[in-house]
Amino acid sequence: MLRRVAEGVLVHESEFIQSNSVIVQGATGVLLIDPGITVAEMADLANDLRELDQPVVAGFSTHPDWDHVLWHAEFGDAPRYGTARCAASIRDQLSHTDWNDRIAEGLPPEYADEIPMELLGLITALPPDAEFVPWDGPRVRVIEHRAHAPGHAALLITERGVLVAGDMLSDILMPFLDLEAATPIDDYLAALQLFDSVADDVDVVVPGHGSVGRGEEVRARIEQDRAYVTAVRDGADSDDPRVGPSAPLEWLPAIHRWQVERLTG
Repeated sequence: MLRRVAEGVLVHESEFIQSNSVIVQGATGVLLIDPGITVAEMADLANDLRELDQPVVAGFSTHPDWDHVLWHAEFGDAPRYGTARCAASIRDQLSHTDWNDRIAEGLPPEYADEIPMELLGLITALPPDAEFVPWDGPRVRVIEHRAHAPGHAALLITERGVLVAGDMLSDILMPFLDLEAATPIDDYLAALQLFDSVADDVDVVVPGHGSVGRGEEVRARIEQDRAYVTAVRDGADSDDPRVGPSAPLEWLPAIHRWQVERLTG
C-alpha cells in the first residue's frame, strides 16, 4: 500500500478522489498526515506500519474538512496536531449535538458506511506561532495560510524536500476557494505566494488528492492554480483542463461554474 516518494517519506493513495495519506519516518516512529479514508484502508495502513515496526508517534491534519480529520483506533492515541484555527474550526463543528448528521450529509454515498466517525476531529491545537511540528523526526515546517479552509496548513519536510500541500496543488482538482471567507481570492493567491517562496527547496509535492508531483512540476502546479484563480477574479474564461470537457472527474465542471457564480455573481 505504501509508496516511497523521498527518503523516509511514504504515501498511501485512497480510492476516494486519490486521497493521499503521508507517513514521515522519525527516530522512534512516524508522523501520520491526513490518514484516510475508509476503515479498511486505515486498518491496512496500520498493519503496514506494524510490519515496518513503525508506531504512530504523532498525527497532523492539514485542515478541518472531514476527510482530513479522520483517525483509526489502531493508530493509537498519539497527539494529532493541527493549527489553532483548524482545531477551533473542527471543535466548533463537533459542538453541535447533530454534528454526526451534518457531516454525514457531505459524505460520498458510495463510501458513507465505510468512513469511521468515532475519532473524527480530535485535534490538538498548535500554538498560533508554531513554526514546526513538535515530534522526534525530520523538521516539518508548518506553513499556515487562509486558502481553501480555516487554519489550512501545508507542511514542508525540510530535510527531505517534500511539500505536503493539503487540498492545493492537485493535478486533478482545481482550486476550491473558501467561499465563506471575506477575501477568498486574495487568500488563495497569498497562499500560492507562500508556496512560491519555498519552491526552490521542494523536490516533491504531495497534494491532498491526486498524483505526486516532482521537480519542475512543483512550480507548474503553483502557476496552474494561480492562473485558475486569476481567471475567476478577472471574470475570464478558464482553459484549465481540470474543469474542461475532459475533466478528470465528471462533476468538476459543474462545481467550477457554481464556484464562479458565487465569487463573481
